[in-house]
Amino acid sequence: MLDLSRELGFRFDNSYARDLPGCYAPAAAAPAPAPRLIAFNHALARELGLNAAALDSPVGAEIFSGNYAPPGSMPLAQAYAGHQFGHFVPQLGDGRALLLGEVIDLHGQRRDIQFKGSGRTPFSRGGDGKAALGPVLREYILGEAMHALGIPTTRALAAAATGESVYRESPLPGAVLTRVAASHIRVGTFQFFAARGDTAKLKQLADYTIARHYPALAAEANPYLALLAAVSRRQAELIARWMLTGFIHGVMNTDNMAISGETIDYGPCAFLDTYHPATVFSSIDHHGRYAYGQQPPIARWNLTRFAETLLPLIDADPQAAIAPATAVLEEFSTHYEAAWLTGMRAKLGLLAPPEPADLALANSFLSLLETHKVDYTRAFGALSAAARGDDAPLHALLPAPAWQTWVPAWRARLADPAASARAMDSANPVYIPRNHLVEAALAAAVERDDLAPFTALLDVLALPFTPRPGLETYTEPAPPGSAPYRTFCGT
Repeated sequence: MLDLSRELGFRFDNSYARDLPGCYAPAAAAPAPAPRLIAFNHALARELGLNAAALDSPVGAEIFSGNYAPPGSMPLAQAYAGHQFGHFVPQLGDGRALLLGEVIDLHGQRRDIQFKGSGRTPFSRGGDGKAALGPVLREYILGEAMHALGIPTTRALAAAATGESVYRESPLPGAVLTRVAASHIRVGTFQFFAARGDTAKLKQLADYTIARHYPALAAEANPYLALLAAVSRRQAELIARWMLTGFIHGVMNTDNMAISGETIDYGPCAFLDTYHPATVFSSIDHHGRYAYGQQPPIARWNLTRFAETLLPLIDADPQAAIAPATAVLEEFSTHYEAAWLTGMRAKLGLLAPPEPADLALANSFLSLLETHKVDYTRAFGALSAAARGDDAPLHALLPAPAWQTWVPAWRARLADPAASARAMDSANPVYIPRNHLVEAALAAAVERDDLAPFTALLDVLALPFTPRPGLETYTEPAPPGSAPYRTFCGT
């Protein structure tokens, strides 16, 4: 019998289940034969108003493996459709995820608590609905790293081993991830009802989304056009942050674009080592659709699909809605470029008022990195050192021609090099989830049940902008001669 003598702190208020009937299917998690808590996020638990001490326990293992639904939860699988690699699938849905419900956190924000890998749902389409330990821990690491980098993201609350094997190419230890999000409403959620011509349900979903994420828009003359504009701007800012940090999502399907503007669904994602816009890590992205440099135009493509779903709400005559919706979409590039250039100026330490030449200065630096196959993250760290007068790290990365042209032009823009260096320290991470280190941590956990590398990596990534003695190996790219890195969909 599960001992619930201690207060766990769950205070569910399940507006999605209450307000959006027909947008989901009730479901339940599959039982886990031997649950064990692998990781638990104490800080996030406290932020959610949960009793972290009580949940980091065998009781928590039972809950976060899916064996026990906490009081007040209403487990459900959300319905959605989506364009996957450009091909529309009219019904996808949560095939291996369960929304337990929503809580109001200590900041007054509504947050979803969701399982991934907890078993079959009505949307599983023949799959087992389970997840393996490696992909669960990958999402835990990447989500928490992105949060520490200041990039909007879903977050990991817990990872629990189930004590059973899941079968992919070979048997793998099973696990369940518990993640937290502003919501799990996606572009694909709107596509689900648009594809069915259900305008009433589409309006209900849009009104709910506005009330939950963009309440000020309810007073707009055309709240649905305003919703498109708000989501577009938020996505422009998000993708700019991805690009500035060297993050590659890897599978930017429309069902993986959250209306809230958070990064969601960490599957075959990775971070740049050597800078190149055509970089692809995902084993399933055979044509580079979701390459690093393709992320801004793909985001706009996804938003165009979102706009299509809103046309009958924007105007009773959908043809009349096309012109204003198109005008909103045309602003995406302007918002993205402004956000990217603001971030790149910070990374370069340009504190003086903006000048038209700043864009060319930034792009020419990236061209140098591409030409000379320079590590993206280390390059900006070397710039910070150069602003302090230590040119050795930059000399080690860039050849003499760069010092004859680009470096003098950059230095001429640093009115106060010391102040620039301090600002760059806040914009350029020292530690990112280096792909080879992530893989090493996952292999240790999966193959040897050794969580020490996973825990150590999480600790390092929690403070990405703070250099610490003894952690130099966490700043280094993959060893020379390493095989080309490939990622795979897992959870």
